[in-house]
Amino acid sequence: MPRRYHCPVELAVDVIGGKWRPVILAHLKEGVHRYGELRRRMPGVSEKMLTQRLRELEADGLVVRRAHETTPPRVEYRLTEEGRSLAPVLQALYDWGAARAARVGEPVGEPTRPT
Repeated sequence: MPRRYHCPVELAVDVIGGKWRPVILAHLKEGVHRYGELRRRMPGVSEKMLTQRLRELEADGLVVRRAHETTPPRVEYRLTEEGRSLAPVLQALYDWGAARAARVGEPVGEPTRPT
């Protein structure tokens, strides 16, 4: 029996909720990324967690995994059509987060390296 949701936001949060799923989707919104690229863009996530979240997003039909028959093996991830339909939502989250960071003085982005 399918799960019954009482509010559309409940369903949306169930699909894209959590700490890392929306971040992965936001990076993939920019285009195809290899696993290593995602790891570099998300230094706070463990390899195990990233792998788990990518598998979940793939199972939910939001992400496609493509393994290339090369040496060394190359794996790429991209959004499905359903995943791309989240672009306005992800952009709204990005915009709100950037505005919030500016309002409260919270630094966001790559740490600067001393010269």
